[in-house]
Amino acid sequence: MRLPHLRRPSPSMAVSVLALVVASTGTSVAAAGLIGSDDIANKSIKSVDVKDQNLKGRDIKNGSLGSMDIRDSSLKARDFAKGQLPEGAKGATGPAGVGRWALVDATGAIVAQSGGFSITAAYPTLAPMGADVTGLRANGNVYINAGENLTNNGILAVVALQNTVDQNADGVTNGRAGAADANPEFAGEISAAMCQPGIVNCAPPGAGNTNHLVVSPRNSDGTVTTADTRKRFYVVVTGDSSDRP
Repeated sequence: MRLPHLRRPSPSMAVSVLALVVASTGTSVAAAGLIGSDDIANKSIKSVDVKDQNLKGRDIKNGSLGSMDIRDSSLKARDFAKGQLPEGAKGATGPAGVGRWALVDATGAIVAQSGGFSITAAYPTLAPMGADVTGLRANGNVYINAGENLTNNGILAVVALQNTVDQNADGVTNGRAGAADANPEFAGEISAAMCQPGIVNCAPPGAGNTNHLVVSPRNSDGTVTTADTRKRFYVVVTGDSSDRP
């Protein structure tokens, strides 16, 4: 039997078949595995080749980033784990406080305070001097040692009500007596200042200096209080008290 004659493939046919085989094989390889580091030339990938916000921490090899890879001044304290940043040097000690107070009762005694106050003289009777033949020139005042130089401080004083004492014997201690100035338990005037010779003279011995203040509680009509009409009061020293001993 005569076999059919097979023609030799032309060169163009051979090239076409070879290209088809290579192309099919390449697709198979690409589908079988992803591109790895060995498939990419060193230093060939740039920032523009990576989609924004697409890289994650697990995509970066541990220990591969150094100081040169991080922009100066870009890291913040929250970017570091607790205990990773060293503590700074201890700062200077701040002021001892921005205000102190004392509550003084009707006898001129301190009954409560934040600290540092003491009474030098309360409603004193002094030795007669000049026109003051009775020695009562300071009898309406309370002189308080603040324990610090007060030249850089403010001084405030306010009458403190006392509704358990019937100061005018009218049987009303709730502040609701109808007549004018009929509620001395709730009313009164008060003034306070730093003792400063030549400006505010403070007569009791030891009180004539800027460590002292004088408080003068008065009745509602401005008259000097007596033993039966004395006022409780608060006094407040404001400002920096860092110069206290």
